[in-house]
Amino acid sequence: KVSNLQGSLQIINWIVGLFVDIFRSIPFIILIVLILPITMKLAGTIIGPGAALPSLIISASPFYARMVESYFREVDAGVIEAAESMGASTWEVIMKVLLPESKPALIAGATVTTISLIGYTAMAGAIGAGGLGNLAYQDGFQASNNTVTLVATVIICLFVFIVQFIGDWFVRITDKRTR
Repeated sequence: KVSNLQGSLQIINWIVGLFVDIFRSIPFIILIVLILPITMKLAGTIIGPGAALPSLIISASPFYARMVESYFREVDAGVIEAAESMGASTWEVIMKVLLPESKPALIAGATVTTISLIGYTAMAGAIGAGGLGNLAYQDGFQASNNTVTLVATVIICLFVFIVQFIGDWFVRITDKRTR
């Protein structure tokens, strides 16, 4: 029964991995257009901030999922084996070994994902989602006002710097190797 379960889990892992890789490879601006029918059903509109959410979630989730998988693989197999030999269940290995051991990497990955989402949000502004991307595109680029585009870009960069600083700070305080 155990080998059947492992075989089933491997198939599920392969299918989920394929799904993740497909959605990670689609450029965000194309993804927005591809899922417009789904967005219309979920948000009731294809314009505005609410309409940007489905594409933001669908683009960020596979990206972060693949990073989490790689962080979990980096946890020393000896630590996992030690926990299992002391009778830890799969759930306990996840909660008491994998998550704590990979916490700094998970935070760093969340920081990178958040920064990607800032960029994606700015792109979504080009299709009417509002925000600084919309300002830069409509009032800057389309109106040939380079100052507006530049100021919006600088503000977006400042947001990125702040998120990176906060993420790096959390990584430092959670990384047991730097304490």
